[in-house]
Amino acid sequence: MAKPALLRDFSVDSNIVSLRLRFLPRHREYLMRWLQAGASMGLCDVDVSPRTLTDAPVVLEHVLVWVRENADPAYMVRPDGMRWLVIDHVRNHRLGSFPSFEAALSCIRPVLTPSAIAAA
Repeated sequence: MAKPALLRDFSVDSNIVSLRLRFLPRHREYLMRWLQAGASMGLCDVDVSPRTLTDAPVVLEHVLVWVRENADPAYMVRPDGMRWLVIDHVRNHRLGSFPSFEAALSCIRPVLTPSAIAAA
């Protein structure tokens, strides 16, 4: 008798592809507009960095955000499945999970109007 789908062991050769968001050119464009708009609210710099998972040869891009109050990156934004996580990078604490990259950045500093988000 076949095992239920949730209990099956999927091998590396499986045809199953996990859904995962990626950092796209439109995200980079929005990130630069957000950084420029937030300069007066303490946003200092951002960096898009690749991160290789230790257990698999998968490269995930994440965004590090620097703010005026701290010399080290204050936040990390990274994809997690079909959502975007915002992590307090100083305390290594998850702040939230968001349906869009724009919503994740708005959690850090809400500097762009909803119409600017819709245009992204």
